[in-house]
Formats: sequence, structure tokens, C-alpha cells
Amino acid sequence: MSLEKTAIQYLMEQGIKPEDRLIDFDGDRWLVIDNAGQPHEIGPRVYTADQTLKINTLSGFVKYIQANLDREDSPLIVHVKDEATVYLKGLLEVDGSRETLAVAQAIVPRFDFDYFMNTEEFNIALQSKFVSNEDREILLQVVGNVSEENVKNTGDDGVSQAVTINQGVASKADVKVPNPVLLAPYRTFLEVEQPESQFIFRMKDGPRGAIFEADGGAWRNQAIVNIREYLHDQLSKEIETKRITILA
Repeated sequence: MSLEKTAIQYLMEQGIKPEDRLIDFDGDRWLVIDNAGQPHEIGPRVYTADQTLKINTLSGFVKYIQANLDREDSPLIVHVKDEATVYLKGLLEVDGSRETLAVAQAIVPRFDFDYFMNTEEFNIALQSKFVSNEDREILLQVVGNVSEENVKNTGDDGVSQAVTINQGVASKADVKVPNPVLLAPYRTFLEVEQPESQFIFRMKDGPRGAIFEADGGAWRNQAIVNIREYLHDQLSKEIETKRITILA
């Protein structure tokens, strides 16, 4: 007996009405009932994380979408999850699942915030893991020229500090440690502008330095906006034809 005849006989025996659309037939096989009451088998569709294409750059993510290799001309969703993760997803399937075709995950250098490190280590981290700006250059001058181990606390507000640094060949001077500082660590995809945010800079005897995030995580929202704008510019044609919808 054919599958269609078997299915129809099964439905008749079970007294299933057409409005009962989704039927678990024979354990791991599913039938859906159309408006005319006719059964149709739903083919197996299994999505696993291993099948998702993994990309580490936004440019590669964009090229994959523009190549139109998978789900040709089908509407797709670009979901900017956070500052370092962007998904390419399909529409909802009849069984409620949603296919993830690709994911872009940024490779960002690790920096230990809230951790005091010696001036040499701190100096190297500032140069290699932060975008060059005015406050970064000021910090480099301070931590790169500290001449004494002791850090002086000035005032009673718990914020102001002073250190002795080398000036010129033979002279030394006490300078106030800048605080707060505006820095832009590498924390998102390199294709977009790294968001600047405020940090508290503190020093300890040793001397050692550390920076502490002071913007409540607002930089993440700005990074998501930067990613969205980049994708909108790069995928303008796909957005115009309604093949791609960006959610951020």
C-alpha cells in the first residue's frame, strides 16, 4: 500500500478532522493537512550547530550573503546579537524551528580589566589592544616614565593620584594621574569603528596600573549600532529587494 493511501486510511481510522493540521504519524514521521483535508508528509529537516557556517569577519559574512549560495532568493534575517556575534537566520519553519545558516564571531584581543599589572605589561597592552587616541597617549607617557615605586594619593576624594615621572634627561616632576580617561579598546569587529568609553585609571605602589569600566556597558549598544550601519551600507541592494532584514 502506498504512503498516501496508508496515511489517508490512518486519518480515517483515527477520525481526524481537517482542522487538526499537524499529525505525528508512525512515530518519527509527520503529516500536515491542507485546506482540502489532504495529508502531506513533512520531510525531515535537522539543523545542528555543526552545519552552521562560522565566519570571523563582517566582510566575509557580507560576501556569503551576496553570493546567494544557499536558500537562493529566500527572505533571510540578519540578527546582530551583540558586539561580537551576528547571525544569518531563515524564517520560521512549519514545525516552529528556525535555521541558522551562518554566524560571524569577532576575534578580539583579551585585556584584563579591573586587574593591576606592572607598568611594562600595561604599556604593551595599551599599544597593542587599544585604538590610538589622545587619552591613550597621555597614559603611555605616564606609565612609560614612572621613576618611583610609590604612588601618592592627593586630596580626600579617593580619585586623584600623583606619580613622579622622568622629565628630560635629569629632571623629575610629580604629575597628576589622568582620571577618568576616554579609551577605545578593540572589542568588536575590525570593520567598524571601535566605540570609545570612559574608564577609571588607578595606580598602586610597584608601580602597577589598572583600568576599570565606567560607562555601565553603554559601549555595547554603540558597537551594535556601528555593526548595523555597516551591514545596512554593505547589503543595501539585498535590503531594498527585501531578501534581507536586519534586526539589531
